[in-house]
Amino acid sequence: MTENSERLTFITGGARSGKSKLAEKLALASRLPVTYLATMGVDKEDQEIVLRISNHQGRRPADWHTVEEPLMVSKAIIELPSPSSGRGLVLLDCLSLFVSNLLLSMPSGLSSVEVLACLEENVLKEVDSLLDAARARQDYDFILVSNEVGMAIVPEVQLARIYRDLLGLANQRAAAWAEAVYICFSGLPLRLK
Repeated sequence: MTENSERLTFITGGARSGKSKLAEKLALASRLPVTYLATMGVDKEDQEIVLRISNHQGRRPADWHTVEEPLMVSKAIIELPSPSSGRGLVLLDCLSLFVSNLLLSMPSGLSSVEVLACLEENVLKEVDSLLDAARARQDYDFILVSNEVGMAIVPEVQLARIYRDLLGLANQRAAAWAEAVYICFSGLPLRLK
């Protein structure tokens, strides 16, 4: 992210595996001004989500700038102001919520093969737009966090299977571009690339 020119660091793992904490640690170590790009929409009625968001916010240094954008992530990246120091870092948490948000914003009725193919194409096009926007911002390095959801049993519900498959493809795209890739297990990061 700094001298070794890692423009994108990709971190994946299961729930509560330590992904976000690793991302925050790497962001702090970069010594760059940090923009935290959050993809979770806030539902004030869901107390668990409010608590999760509060816990994440409580770990962030006061000088980190936060941008909340659940759907228009590539636009948010493009519109970031140039860092006053000449270089900045975006911590995007997380790709898995972005894919979920996209999937749930699409029209329902996921029965035909044509509809499923179109859905996959549209979601992955948005993921590619996010990665293209990050590539275009030469004034920022990026840490991208995502979940690994493909290591369990095949979900019984079609929407869950579609999500699992789309996120797996999205993660592959991010990992292919990233210079550094980590997977976290039980709070322990393993560098894959």
